[in-house]
Amino acid sequence: MNAIPIPGRKIVGIGETVLDIVFKNNQPQAAVPGGSVFNAMVSLGRTAGRLNPTVRLLMASQTGDDPVADIITDFMGQNRLETACIQRDHGQSTVSMALLDADNNARYEFFRDKGLPPFRTPQITFRAEDLMLFGSFFAVSPATGPQTRELARQARAAGAIVYYDINFRKNHPADPETVAKNIALSDIVRASDEDIEALWGETDPERAYRERIAPLCPNYICTRGAQPATVFSPGVHAVFPVPPVAEVLSTIGAGDNFNAGILYALVREGFTRERLEQLSEEDWTRLVPVAMRFSASVCTSLQNYVDPDFLP
Repeated sequence: MNAIPIPGRKIVGIGETVLDIVFKNNQPQAAVPGGSVFNAMVSLGRTAGRLNPTVRLLMASQTGDDPVADIITDFMGQNRLETACIQRDHGQSTVSMALLDADNNARYEFFRDKGLPPFRTPQITFRAEDLMLFGSFFAVSPATGPQTRELARQARAAGAIVYYDINFRKNHPADPETVAKNIALSDIVRASDEDIEALWGETDPERAYRERIAPLCPNYICTRGAQPATVFSPGVHAVFPVPPVAEVLSTIGAGDNFNAGILYALVREGFTRERLEQLSEEDWTRLVPVAMRFSASVCTSLQNYVDPDFLP
């Protein structure tokens, strides 16, 4: 099927915004705006937004009213992300410490202001040609998960594509039922092998798809770091190798940028929700290799996103 891009599409990201302070050998190396969905949206601004000016990119989140929030919102504007749905409240924005190990994999410590007012569901008008990305802490926290699911319900009701990145951490305040609610609202789910083991005690991605995901969502992508990614949809089980990376400086944004690559390819190739209901292996080959290129690119720097001139 030939790709026919759909003009005027909107990509909406709902997730946490933080300032990541990256440490290596106990020394700070960089301070960059971050957050799982945020990282993906910045990379989309640098690719879909740069290469197709008709694509709108809208980030919905909550910050404080401090200099960290100024850094984050200024950075959004520099990368073609609309800031109208950033809720700024009196208090401190979230800061994280990303501690890189010998293999440049990160362990995180988060510092959140628990005194911020409740997150209010932003007013977003979804259309059938739009896409929504959500996941990680924001999607399971009792303080923000219900509002996030309400937006996902609105997106589904409008016929938009909904993409969920489980991105589960053992210290997340969630149980499998909360994650199941998010999966049921989604058209594509991504989870790493570490996610499914931490969440369900599962090491077999095919069994995780068959028993946990397929009854709720037809499409599942399992990533495994530098190992091949596996995709599942009705009648399809395909494996995609990870391209080699000459020098890995950080894996902080690898999964986030994989998500960005999938969304970028969905827009570039003109995918709609109807097409996602019966993805073929050929369809997956139009999506996953693009995501791999995004992910590989971000591993070569200490930034959480692809370079501003990156060509997918």
